[in-house]
Amino acid sequence: MIVRGGGADAEVVMGRRRPRSRFLPNIYVFPGGRLERADHALPPGVALRPEVARKLTRRCRSADPNALAMAVIRETFEETGLLLSMQVSGRRLDGCPGTALWRAFAAAGARPALEALDYVARAITPTTLPQRFNTRFFAVDARHARGALEGDGELLDLQWVPMREAARRLDVINVTEFVLTRTAEHLARTPRERAQRPVPVLCKVKGVRRIFDE
Repeated sequence: MIVRGGGADAEVVMGRRRPRSRFLPNIYVFPGGRLERADHALPPGVALRPEVARKLTRRCRSADPNALAMAVIRETFEETGLLLSMQVSGRRLDGCPGTALWRAFAAAGARPALEALDYVARAITPTTLPQRFNTRFFAVDARHARGALEGDGELLDLQWVPMREAARRLDVINVTEFVLTRTAEHLARTPRERAQRPVPVLCKVKGVRRIFDE
Protein backbone atom coordinates (compact mmCIF):
# COMPACT_ATOMS: atom_id res chain seq x y z
CA MET A 1 0.00 0.00 0.00
CA ILE A 2 1.47 3.32 -1.12
CA VAL A 3 0.02 5.93 1.26
CA ARG A 4 -0.15 9.62 0.35
CA GLY A 5 -1.04 12.14 3.03
CA GLY A 6 -2.26 11.38 6.51
CA GLY A 7 -5.24 11.20 8.81
CA ALA A 8 -8.64 11.61 7.18
CA ASP A 9 -6.99 12.76 3.94
CA ALA A 10 -4.79 9.68 3.43
CA GLU A 11 -4.97 8.06 -0.01
CA VAL A 12 -3.69 4.76 -1.43
CA VAL A 13 -2.97 3.47 -4.91
CA MET A 14 -5.40 0.82 -6.15
CA GLY A 15 -6.16 -0.76 -9.51
CA ARG A 16 -8.76 -3.07 -11.02
CA ARG A 17 -7.87 -6.61 -12.00
CA ARG A 18 -8.49 -7.47 -15.63
CA PRO A 19 -11.96 -8.83 -16.60
CA ARG A 20 -10.44 -12.12 -17.80
CA SER A 21 -8.38 -12.74 -14.67
CA ARG A 22 -8.97 -16.23 -13.28
CA PHE A 23 -8.80 -14.86 -9.74
CA LEU A 24 -10.89 -11.85 -8.62
CA PRO A 25 -11.78 -10.41 -12.06
CA ASN A 26 -12.74 -6.70 -12.05
CA ILE A 27 -11.97 -6.41 -8.33
CA TYR A 28 -9.89 -3.47 -7.05
CA VAL A 29 -6.70 -4.44 -5.23
CA PHE A 30 -3.35 -3.07 -4.12
CA PRO A 31 -0.31 -3.75 -6.31
CA GLY A 32 1.39 -7.03 -5.44
CA GLY A 33 2.25 -10.55 -6.53
CA ARG A 34 4.46 -13.57 -6.05
CA LEU A 35 8.02 -13.91 -4.87
CA GLU A 36 10.52 -14.57 -7.68
CA ARG A 37 14.09 -15.86 -7.63
CA ALA A 38 15.54 -12.48 -8.63
CA ASP A 39 13.99 -10.91 -5.51
CA HIS A 40 16.71 -12.53 -3.40
CA ALA A 41 19.45 -10.44 -5.08
CA LEU A 42 20.22 -7.32 -3.05
CA PRO A 43 23.21 -4.98 -2.85
CA PRO A 44 25.06 -4.84 0.49
CA GLY A 45 23.46 -2.74 3.17
CA VAL A 46 19.95 -2.73 1.69
CA ALA A 47 17.58 -4.30 4.21
CA LEU A 48 14.34 -3.95 6.15
CA ARG A 49 14.39 -2.38 9.57
CA PRO A 50 15.20 -5.11 12.15
CA GLU A 51 11.80 -4.95 13.86
CA VAL A 52 10.00 -5.41 10.53
CA ALA A 53 12.21 -8.37 9.58
CA ARG A 54 11.50 -9.99 12.96
CA LYS A 55 7.74 -9.69 12.47
CA LEU A 56 7.97 -11.34 9.03
CA THR A 57 9.86 -14.35 10.36
CA ARG A 58 8.02 -14.78 13.65
CA ARG A 59 5.76 -17.57 12.34
CA CYS A 60 7.80 -18.46 9.26
CA ARG A 61 11.49 -18.70 10.13
CA SER A 62 12.42 -20.05 6.70
CA ALA A 63 11.18 -16.88 4.95
CA ASP A 64 13.68 -14.39 3.57
CA PRO A 65 12.14 -11.10 4.78
CA ASN A 66 14.24 -8.89 2.49
CA ALA A 67 13.27 -10.97 -0.55
CA LEU A 68 9.59 -10.59 0.36
CA ALA A 69 10.10 -6.83 0.52
CA MET A 70 11.88 -6.82 -2.84
CA ALA A 71 8.92 -8.69 -4.36
CA VAL A 72 6.73 -5.83 -3.13
CA ILE A 73 9.00 -3.24 -4.74
CA ARG A 74 9.30 -5.15 -8.02
CA GLU A 75 5.57 -5.87 -8.35
CA THR A 76 4.76 -2.25 -7.50
CA PHE A 77 7.10 -1.05 -10.25
CA GLU A 78 5.69 -3.48 -12.80
CA GLU A 79 2.03 -2.83 -12.02
CA THR A 80 2.08 0.92 -11.30
CA GLY A 81 5.31 2.32 -12.77
CA LEU A 82 6.25 3.69 -9.33
CA LEU A 83 9.78 3.04 -8.05
CA LEU A 84 9.93 2.70 -4.25
CA SER A 85 13.38 4.11 -3.74
CA MET A 86 15.90 6.18 -1.83
CA GLN A 87 18.88 8.10 -3.17
CA VAL A 88 22.17 6.24 -3.39
CA SER A 89 24.83 7.91 -1.26
CA GLY A 90 28.08 6.47 -2.57
CA ARG A 91 26.63 2.97 -2.59
CA ARG A 92 26.74 1.01 -5.84
CA LEU A 93 24.24 -1.54 -7.08
CA ASP A 94 26.81 -4.19 -8.02
CA GLY A 95 25.76 -7.81 -8.51
CA CYS A 96 22.07 -7.09 -9.11
CA PRO A 97 20.05 -8.66 -11.95
CA GLY A 98 19.97 -6.86 -15.29
CA THR A 99 16.20 -6.45 -15.15
CA ALA A 100 14.05 -3.43 -15.96
CA LEU A 101 13.65 -2.79 -12.23
CA TRP A 102 17.36 -2.59 -11.53
CA ARG A 103 18.00 -0.57 -14.68
CA ALA A 104 15.43 1.91 -13.38
CA PHE A 105 17.22 2.13 -10.04
CA ALA A 106 20.55 2.70 -11.80
CA ALA A 107 19.06 5.39 -14.07
CA ALA A 108 17.54 7.18 -11.08
CA GLY A 109 20.72 6.96 -8.99
CA ALA A 110 18.64 5.25 -6.34
CA ARG A 111 18.24 2.01 -4.40
CA PRO A 112 15.25 0.03 -3.07
CA ALA A 113 13.60 1.71 -0.08
CA LEU A 114 13.33 -1.42 2.06
CA GLU A 115 13.79 0.46 5.32
CA ALA A 116 10.71 2.58 4.50
CA LEU A 117 8.38 -0.46 4.38
CA ASP A 118 6.10 -1.40 7.27
CA TYR A 119 4.53 -4.85 7.59
CA VAL A 120 0.91 -4.05 8.48
CA ALA A 121 -1.31 -7.12 7.95
CA ARG A 122 -1.58 -10.69 6.67
CA ALA A 123 -4.46 -12.68 5.17
CA ILE A 124 -4.75 -16.44 4.58
CA THR A 125 -7.56 -17.94 2.52
CA PRO A 126 -9.40 -21.09 3.65
CA THR A 127 -7.98 -24.47 2.60
CA THR A 128 -11.28 -25.33 0.91
CA LEU A 129 -10.89 -22.74 -1.88
CA PRO A 130 -9.50 -23.87 -5.27
CA GLN A 131 -7.35 -20.73 -5.56
CA ARG A 132 -5.64 -19.56 -2.43
CA PHE A 133 -3.31 -16.88 -1.17
CA ASN A 134 -1.17 -16.33 1.90
CA THR A 135 -0.49 -12.63 1.56
CA ARG A 136 1.54 -10.18 3.58
CA PHE A 137 0.63 -6.51 3.22
CA PHE A 138 3.13 -3.68 3.47
CA ALA A 139 2.67 0.09 3.69
CA VAL A 140 5.06 2.79 2.49
CA ASP A 141 4.89 6.57 2.39
CA ALA A 142 4.32 7.97 -1.11
CA ARG A 143 7.35 10.24 -0.66
CA HIS A 144 9.45 7.20 -1.61
CA ALA A 145 7.51 6.58 -4.85
CA ARG A 146 9.19 7.95 -8.00
CA GLY A 147 7.60 8.14 -11.43
CA ALA A 148 4.20 8.42 -13.01
CA LEU A 149 1.24 6.16 -12.25
CA GLU A 150 1.25 3.84 -15.27
CA GLY A 151 1.72 0.08 -15.12
CA ASP A 152 2.15 -2.91 -17.43
CA GLY A 153 -1.58 -3.52 -17.88
CA GLU A 154 -1.85 -6.07 -15.07
CA LEU A 155 -4.00 -3.58 -13.15
CA LEU A 156 -6.49 -1.26 -14.88
CA ASP A 157 -7.90 2.10 -13.76
CA LEU A 158 -4.92 2.86 -11.52
CA GLN A 159 -5.82 5.69 -9.19
CA TRP A 160 -5.29 7.34 -5.83
CA VAL A 161 -8.26 6.51 -3.59
CA PRO A 162 -9.12 7.97 -0.15
CA MET A 163 -8.52 5.17 2.35
CA ARG A 164 -11.69 5.88 4.27
CA GLU A 165 -13.83 5.76 1.10
CA ALA A 166 -12.19 2.94 -0.90
CA ALA A 167 -14.43 0.15 0.36
CA ARG A 168 -17.55 2.21 -0.41
CA ARG A 169 -16.51 3.58 -3.83
CA LEU A 170 -14.83 0.52 -5.34
CA ASP A 171 -15.52 -3.20 -5.76
CA VAL A 172 -13.25 -4.78 -3.15
CA ILE A 173 -13.21 -8.00 -1.15
CA ASN A 174 -13.47 -8.25 2.63
CA VAL A 175 -9.72 -8.85 2.92
CA THR A 176 -9.09 -5.43 1.36
CA GLU A 177 -11.52 -3.78 3.79
CA PHE A 178 -9.71 -5.50 6.66
CA VAL A 179 -6.30 -4.29 5.45
CA LEU A 180 -7.50 -0.72 4.88
CA THR A 181 -8.93 -0.54 8.41
CA ARG A 182 -5.90 -2.07 10.10
CA THR A 183 -3.47 0.06 8.11
CA ALA A 184 -5.29 3.25 9.10
CA GLU A 185 -5.02 2.14 12.74
CA HIS A 186 -1.33 1.37 12.28
CA LEU A 187 -0.53 4.75 10.72
CA ALA A 188 -2.34 6.59 13.54
CA ARG A 189 0.24 5.26 16.02
CA THR A 190 3.66 6.71 16.85
CA PRO A 191 6.75 5.13 15.21
CA ARG A 192 7.61 3.44 18.51
CA GLU A 193 4.10 2.02 18.87
CA ARG A 194 4.22 0.76 15.26
CA ALA A 195 7.48 -1.07 15.92
CA GLN A 196 5.99 -2.83 18.96
CA ARG A 197 2.56 -3.52 17.48
CA PRO A 198 1.89 -7.16 16.50
CA VAL A 199 0.69 -7.82 12.95
CA PRO A 200 -3.02 -8.74 12.63
CA VAL A 201 -3.79 -11.87 10.60
CA LEU A 202 -7.15 -12.60 8.98
CA CYS A 203 -8.14 -16.21 8.27
CA LYS A 204 -11.05 -18.62 8.43
CA VAL A 205 -11.02 -21.69 10.63
CA LYS A 206 -13.86 -24.18 10.07
CA GLY A 207 -15.84 -21.49 8.27
CA VAL A 208 -15.46 -18.95 11.08
CA ARG A 209 -13.64 -15.69 10.40
CA ARG A 210 -10.80 -15.20 12.86
CA ILE A 211 -8.32 -12.41 13.50
CA PHE A 212 -5.23 -13.07 15.57
CA ASP A 213 -1.89 -11.37 16.16
CA GLU A 214 1.26 -12.65 14.48
